[in-house]
Amino acid sequence: MQKTVRDFEEKTGYVFKDKNLILTAFTHSSFSNEKKAKGEDVRCNERLEFLGDSVLSLIASVYLFKENRNLFEGDLTKIRAGIVCENALYEYAKEIDLGSFLLLGKGEENTGGRERKSILADAFEATIAAIYLDGGFEKAREYVLPFISAAAEKLIGNGSTEDYKTVLQKFIQQGRGDILEYTTVSESGPSHNKIFEVQVTLNNNVIGRGSGYSKREAEQQAAKEALSLFGDIKL
Repeated sequence: MQKTVRDFEEKTGYVFKDKNLILTAFTHSSFSNEKKAKGEDVRCNERLEFLGDSVLSLIASVYLFKENRNLFEGDLTKIRAGIVCENALYEYAKEIDLGSFLLLGKGEENTGGRERKSILADAFEATIAAIYLDGGFEKAREYVLPFISAAAEKLIGNGSTEDYKTVLQKFIQQGRGDILEYTTVSESGPSHNKIFEVQVTLNNNVIGRGSGYSKREAEQQAAKEALSLFGDIKL
């Protein structure tokens, strides 16, 4: 049975002042196109999806920045990517049974559109935008935070914040007396856009090389190459 706006409000705890916003968030382009073919002007959720993507990214960035003060930029970027990607959005959508609220064209309905990952992920972003436009940033944050905080904690708990240098250091520490060093071997390009070349050595033997627009990035790439030398070591 097709669920209603009121069902969504009860599930999420947010009551819309403008019900049309959330109805638009539920509307897939296949449904909109069918209505337009009949002369009805029904908007799909694509524009809301566009806005929701940006609102979600900001909410996730602020949350990670405030709650993980000891993590570097690279770690924060990696976690954010994990909690706003299509797979993550699909899981969030399933938690609130978002598929049961969607307005789909007959073709999408008959081919399993309510369970399709891309449709559900896009619709979830659209619901974020609908709440943001209707109630402001804080209401959108309250809606999103339970999803992304749980996902972030899971990623951190699984060790997903460890970078290549950290993993390499832990691996090398398995042997006593080993000396691991990173050395910048060259710098090229203009001062505002330099490329650094770094090599990593173990007991004076080169085990990896890398390049990047910062020494840190180049060191990460060198460590990544070194890890491949030792086999399949997963981050």
